[in-house]
Amino acid sequence: MQDDDLDIRRRRARFRSWHRGTKETDIFLGSFADAHVGGFGPDELRQYETLLEEQDPDIYGWVTGTQDIPDHVRGPVMDLLLRFQLKP
Repeated sequence: MQDDDLDIRRRRARFRSWHRGTKETDIFLGSFADAHVGGFGPDELRQYETLLEEQDPDIYGWVTGTQDIPDHVRGPVMDLLLRFQLKP
């Protein structure tokens, strides 16, 4: 049953990543989610879900380096997101 719950959360996170509201963030987070969320365990998924609660302009500022990253979203998933690059 726990694996089913985790799969549901992963699918929800991928959907939320592609349907943010701003095109740039949709593309970046959606591509990141497609590449990584399927392999996230409970801890990584929780970190990503916390990130998805943030506003698009803030996330965009963090990944572009124009805003400081707050402590509550720092961690391995944010590090992975910062290293992620879209493939042309």
